[in-house]
Amino acid sequence: MQLKFLSMYSPAQLSDLQTRWNKIQQAIQGVGADAVILTTSANLIYAAERVFNGYFYLTATGEVLFFVKRPQDLTGENVLYIRKPEDIPALLQERGLALPKALAVEGDVLSFNEVSRLQSIFGDPKLMNASQLMRKVRSVKTPGEIEIYRKTAHRHAQTMQLVPSVYQPGMRDIDFAIAIEQLFRNQGSLGIFRAFGTNMEIFMGSLISGDNAAASSPYDFALGGAGMSPSLPIGCTGELLKEGNSVMVDFGGSFSPYMSDLTRCYSIGKLTDLAYKAHQCALEIQHELEQQAKEGSSCKDLYDIACNMAKKENLSEYFMGYGQQAAFVGHGIGIEINELPILFGRSKEELMAGNVIAIEPKFVLPGVGAVGIENSYLVHKSGIEKLTLVEEQIIELK
Repeated sequence: MQLKFLSMYSPAQLSDLQTRWNKIQQAIQGVGADAVILTTSANLIYAAERVFNGYFYLTATGEVLFFVKRPQDLTGENVLYIRKPEDIPALLQERGLALPKALAVEGDVLSFNEVSRLQSIFGDPKLMNASQLMRKVRSVKTPGEIEIYRKTAHRHAQTMQLVPSVYQPGMRDIDFAIAIEQLFRNQGSLGIFRAFGTNMEIFMGSLISGDNAAASSPYDFALGGAGMSPSLPIGCTGELLKEGNSVMVDFGGSFSPYMSDLTRCYSIGKLTDLAYKAHQCALEIQHELEQQAKEGSSCKDLYDIACNMAKKENLSEYFMGYGQQAAFVGHGIGIEINELPILFGRSKEELMAGNVIAIEPKFVLPGVGAVGIENSYLVHKSGIEKLTLVEEQIIELK
């Protein structure tokens, strides 16, 4: 791919971006698209390492262009300022580039009006879905992304280790959550929680305790919680943290544009024997998946292993929820918290070297709350590497 100099990037950034652009180029060539145009934050971060108001444009032959409305301080021969997307065709023609006959757009995310507008602007090309194409491209991380991941996962684990220090007896769940949010921000969290999908909303993460863990959520997260309002029905309810209840803390590691995923379980006093049994089962499921997972592993088989282990311990009714149960035990992570691949029962995917995944076997017990574990892993050809290293047993808060 022949590129003109882009002055807004360091040589190291440009080298890794070149790898990403090559991957996108191969993907659009594979589906027969002449070009892809990206405008959503997650894909701009991947393709440009920054959010801007405008469009990233890549042709199947390798031309990279940034059509920018704001900010006004980006520089480089490939940066072209526009007032509106209708300006793009003329700028392409000035560079001797034909309008695409087949164009990939982010059809899963953009509104109908936005997609229709782009189709009209580019002369009614055949449209292809760039959303799913980009999710597949982003699922295998580049060397530069992996380096960022190691750093953010390490920071995430270090911060999670400090969580017990901000607990005070007599707290409500929301008080504890706010203290953890402040802790994370003070440790460098960007505070953003990006997720793919319609109405997938959450603020920094989730803290659930007691029977609130069984409250079903409309969102496709592992566990729910009723939340403080029906307008954001997930997480804390404002209830006092009570003796004999678990406290599950699941805050995203947004210490960089790439999110690590990490959940730890705490208790107010001692829990029931069943709770400790279930937590131990979660650790054993995690260990077994660590032994089995590698490049080429079936995501369906890994999910089935987890379900069968829970069933063997007579814990199936509590696994991944109580009443409403999540139908997965792990998922890809990246710029968004819910990337490919997904470890669920109908998956036809296999793990690939370079995937970064979360594995999260959890149980919800009536009268106690949620127990279990979640960690982030890098997939290698011969196994998986745990990136989030911090105490995994239930910690009693004092």
